[in-house]
Amino acid sequence: MIISILRSETNTHQNYRLPAGEIPLLSALVYIKETQDATLTFSAGCRASVCGTCAVRVNRREELACSYKVKPGDVIEPLQYHSVLRDLKVDKNKAQETLKKATTWLQKFQEAPLTHEDEKRTEKQTDCILCDSCYSACPVFAVNPDFLGPFALTRAYRYSEDKREGDAKTIIDNVQTNGVWDCTLCGECTAVCPKGIDPKMDITMLRGTSLQHGHQDPSFASQNFGGPDFGGGGFGFDPNGGF
Repeated sequence: MIISILRSETNTHQNYRLPAGEIPLLSALVYIKETQDATLTFSAGCRASVCGTCAVRVNRREELACSYKVKPGDVIEPLQYHSVLRDLKVDKNKAQETLKKATTWLQKFQEAPLTHEDEKRTEKQTDCILCDSCYSACPVFAVNPDFLGPFALTRAYRYSEDKREGDAKTIIDNVQTNGVWDCTLCGECTAVCPKGIDPKMDITMLRGTSLQHGHQDPSFASQNFGGPDFGGGGFGFDPNGGF
């Protein structure tokens, strides 16, 4: 079985031969490093889909190397929109700075009893392992590198819904610029999340909460739909225009 890996030094794909059989991609990378090419560089951590360290792209789709089973002809590349340190190893600092920009923590703690239903409401969002798969899959970064991105917005939603948050408006205010309205709702982030989190739905919910706090979609606000007096412009109806 042959797989191809993008090498950063030459910016070309290099083929490697593996023994036949179903093995995790991370085990294949270790095998290549030990037997064929000691310079191959990649990240690895828990090997149990818990730490998110080993995320890469396989055939242009984000996968955890520790859980993905290698197939003949697979093409392995580093995550998109990250600085490549070497081969498959990337710098995640810039991506994870979006958590600070979105102020994804409790702004003003208040005592509040939590029911089982309260915990269930944001239980899935707390499963995020910061693997950056959703960040890499998001097409918005191709045109707006300052976008807050899926995992920061999902975490913003998680804290804005927390009953112990006494100042949810600050979180909502901080995700307006390069945030909830910049998302295209394409769902690529949801499709690649290894923990089954749905950032697309969380962003949709944040938009609803934003409206409740007096914000609006800036692209919608800039459009001219004509006045309520039926006079000219937009799609307003002119009662004197005839048919």
